[in-house]
Amino acid sequence: MLYYNVAFNQKIKMFEQHSHSVCVNTALENAESICAQNGLRLTKLRRKVLELVWAGHGPVKAYDILEQLGDRKSAAKPPTVYRSLDFLTENGLVHKLNSLNAYVGCSHPAQHHTCYFLICSQCQEVKECCNQQLDKAIYHTSDSNNFKPSRITLEIEGLCEHCS
Repeated sequence: MLYYNVAFNQKIKMFEQHSHSVCVNTALENAESICAQNGLRLTKLRRKVLELVWAGHGPVKAYDILEQLGDRKSAAKPPTVYRSLDFLTENGLVHKLNSLNAYVGCSHPAQHHTCYFLICSQCQEVKECCNQQLDKAIYHTSDSNNFKPSRITLEIEGLCEHCS
């Protein structure tokens, strides 16, 4: 199964090995740029939370992040981690997967406001996807019902190529 990774301008397989440090660095650079453009502060804690979300391509739960931050001098508390995640979500840098109550990094934060996710129910691999036809159908349905969506996140659960 191939998909297009916009952040790195390349086609890769869902489970293809690559230099993950590039993913993390690109996510951090995107965050810094977006924050600078919008007059926002990417605090040390927000930056570290974003880095931990990007530490793997799978979903990460807030309490996992909290646990990883626990060894720091000023141990983070749950509200501070949730505030950081809220900031990152509101600014399109991460997505919340409601079905998993977990977060994943956004691979192209400045390019869209709608996306959908393919979530493997066996290995928990998550793939962010975009589809203009699906976007049009969602907006058409919303408009037809006099509804103004503020955030659109569609989660599709199934088995990836590797697990099926």
